Amino acid sequence: MSQQRMQGQPMIILGEDSQRMKDKDAQSHNIEAARAVAESVRTTLGPKGMDKMLVSSMGDVTITNDGVTILQEMDIDNPTASMIVEVAETQEDEAGDGTTTAVATAGELLKNAEDLLEQDIHPSAIIRGFHLASEEARSLVDDIATEVEPDDIDLLKKLAETSMTGKGAEQNKDLLAQLIVDAVQAVSVETDDGGTVVDLEFVNIETQTGRSVGESELLHGAAIDKDPAHPDMPSEVDDADVLLVNEPIEVEEPDGDAQVNLSSPDQLQDFLDQEEERLKQKVQQIADSGADVVFCQKGIDDLAQHYLAKEGILAARRVKKSDLKFLKEVTGANVVSDLDDFDASDLGRADVSRDDADDMFLVEGDEDAHGVTLIIRGSTDHVVDETERGIGDALDVVATTVADGRVLAGGGAAEVEIASRLRDFADSVEGREQMAVEAFADALELVPRVLAENAGLDSIDTLVDLRAAHADGDAHAGLNVFSGDVVNTYDAGVVEPAHAKEQALSSATEAATLVLKIDDIIAAGDLSTEGEEEAGGPGGGMGGGMGGMGGGMGGMM
Repeated sequence: MSQQRMQGQPMIILGEDSQRMKDKDAQSHNIEAARAVAESVRTTLGPKGMDKMLVSSMGDVTITNDGVTILQEMDIDNPTASMIVEVAETQEDEAGDGTTTAVATAGELLKNAEDLLEQDIHPSAIIRGFHLASEEARSLVDDIATEVEPDDIDLLKKLAETSMTGKGAEQNKDLLAQLIVDAVQAVSVETDDGGTVVDLEFVNIETQTGRSVGESELLHGAAIDKDPAHPDMPSEVDDADVLLVNEPIEVEEPDGDAQVNLSSPDQLQDFLDQEEERLKQKVQQIADSGADVVFCQKGIDDLAQHYLAKEGILAARRVKKSDLKFLKEVTGANVVSDLDDFDASDLGRADVSRDDADDMFLVEGDEDAHGVTLIIRGSTDHVVDETERGIGDALDVVATTVADGRVLAGGGAAEVEIASRLRDFADSVEGREQMAVEAFADALELVPRVLAENAGLDSIDTLVDLRAAHADGDAHAGLNVFSGDVVNTYDAGVVEPAHAKEQALSSATEAATLVLKIDDIIAAGDLSTEGEEEAGGPGGGMGGGMGGMGGGMGGMM
């Protein structure tokens, strides 16, 4: 409860259940909560990173080492910790990969900031220093980056392989990397100013269980998980004229309530004959247009299915709206909303075949078709899910690099080089901000240290060797986690997107400085855990209650 004295009497400002933490206590609490989140994902970093098993309240099990997936699945209710989770989500949205690096760097920045706070350096000075270091680090990323052409297939494959290393897709990364690069190339469009835009929205991912990951494939077209509407319809059509329709091929129902009064069985038969005739007309319109295949978003009447089969037309009903939109890109057809008003110009062209093993249609357009489907296979649901996450990250990484045109050497090489140059930059910074810049540089070296730790190597010896190699002028010197040696990781094919590194630096810095600016926490209710109340009693006071937030986070890990 917050109180102020007025004329000798205490003035009550906050309610009885409110809690407040100020100054160093608030800063220490926030840093502890943020670091708890960062440390929870550190062991997943790199090719030798470990996986986490996440069990939801419903009993659903997720096994992954994908940073953003882990943090999203964790039950986090601490407000400071949630801010760090937002770092991962931002990194995922903007760069597609590097979420673990961004979160771990934010935690290390706060750890180093806490050491500076204990030396009585004001948070404002630390924040200014971090911002100076972040701006310089991002400019250094551009300085040490290597340009890559959008058609450099070999380098793009290495980029995809690096992204998938250590994830569920690693065992078949050669095949998958080729599929990913081919998919990105298929949906890349050159802009008027000479740049390249990658339309990843036209890369569909379909998953199938029961087969090995090595049987995954890329389809230059769409995979539609539907059966033929009628058993007598053909199962495949080469060079088909494709009709896409989003209205039902059925007799129209009246808008309001309607009654039909019949006085004889003949009138009933006439009524049914008229309905049948209307369906015949709809099917005849489709046949006259030259359509060989029909994908309908709505339903198809049983009688209409029969007539379509008699005409030799393949039809599928209840096709998802998203699939219909994708088929439009693959076939070049227009989506027809009125069967009474369309012609042959609305039709598209594609080869349609039936995959009986996976119970789906494969619709392959021509070479100019702007839409591809990655069919990802795996032995179990868990394998498929983790492979899909790895492929999703690799797709984002390759697409980002094709558009951005820059890559960096991996294995911690970029971090050590930037940290070394930041220490030189710190000499030009005046005041206590210089110490914050040096702390920022130290935080960047967390990446090679954690890579070494997760590989079972000595992190101190590794860092010393890396610093020595960079001091000798090898800006691409990084850690080979499999041999433990310091090698030229760029030549070894371990490369990362420069844009993802810039985004990670930016997100980590902003999150760390946001946490450091908080010097007062005012909570409307009791935030202590139930167990702590039993142990300490309700009279534990403000400090115990707010400490419960940190304790709750600790128990969550």
